[in-house]
Amino acid sequence: MTRPPSPPGSERTDGSSVQIGALVPLTRPGWVEAGQHLLAGFELAVREVNDAGGIVGRPLELVVRDTAADPQRAAAAVDELARLGVAAVAGEYHSVVARAAAARADALGLPFLCSSAVLDALTEQPTQWVARLSPPQSRGWQVYADFLLCAGHSRIAVAAQPSVYWASGTRILRDYLAPRGGTVIELDMSALDPTDVCDEVADNRATALLLLVSHPEPAVPIVKSVRGDRRLTEIMIGAPAGQPEFAEWATSLGDDSAGIPFLRYLPERLTPLGVRVETALREELAEAPSFVAFEGYDTVAVLADVLRSHGTDRARTAESWPRVAVEGTRGQIQFSRTPGIGVWQWAWAPIQVVDRDPAEPNRFRILHSG
Repeated sequence: MTRPPSPPGSERTDGSSVQIGALVPLTRPGWVEAGQHLLAGFELAVREVNDAGGIVGRPLELVVRDTAADPQRAAAAVDELARLGVAAVAGEYHSVVARAAAARADALGLPFLCSSAVLDALTEQPTQWVARLSPPQSRGWQVYADFLLCAGHSRIAVAAQPSVYWASGTRILRDYLAPRGGTVIELDMSALDPTDVCDEVADNRATALLLLVSHPEPAVPIVKSVRGDRRLTEIMIGAPAGQPEFAEWATSLGDDSAGIPFLRYLPERLTPLGVRVETALREELAEAPSFVAFEGYDTVAVLADVLRSHGTDRARTAESWPRVAVEGTRGQIQFSRTPGIGVWQWAWAPIQVVDRDPAEPNRFRILHSG
């Protein structure tokens, strides 16, 4: 499924195609499986746009760049794509990487539709150039915190690596839980190993442990240590950032992969378009598509609609964000200004808390919706 990025100089320069830059993590330390699903969604949507006549008769073309979860590499890719003349940039899964891409796009006056990164502060200042499909972290993680309370968890340990994204998540959880009687116990994973985590969880009498860490290291060793510790048989492990969504999680952990709730951005029922796209993506990926694949498809669907309606001028594309009304795979997509968020935001993207069913780890159970 992995496809190499387009080599520099290989893009068409005769003006016959309309080009969109695509930022995706396709190599480590990026989450490669997420990048593959995002790219599959992009590519399916581009094929369907072109089968339907393209952009006013011109073919739509993706110019793919691998970010490898590197913010500097992503910023350099935005510079390159701007020079190549793309009409817009789309994509990215990792929040910190998307933030770097958004900053460059804003500085260059290049429209950027962020597919899958949730960090609230995607840009330092409000910008007209950037829009986002995925829900902001504050909304999604508050839904997750509400799920924790409803499930009876008020003493929650978080095993967190140093990162703007993880620190933001910890703050959202603490701010939501504290007024409602919840306590967040932060475990610094730059100083602890998986055995230490088990000791801290037991000593602090936590009833839930949230993994705010990278996969596979140290997430997989932490799960195995907790599952093997007799003191922690009643502990709920959670992964709000969504690591268990992907098959690699189940492959790494086997039966231990199940019963770990995470956030997923799908509705209870897909739209008719979503049902059709799910079938096509399943065939393309040879597995069930993740929510990230649907985000990729919806990203191109929105950009194609904008480009057909308003042309390929970058300023006109940016001006069109508030007028978008596109039926996506997961609902009607419209952008608005959300308080505290500096980009155009799809305010009501669907949010679920789900886990892998312990009786059948390849099946997902919806535990909570927001």
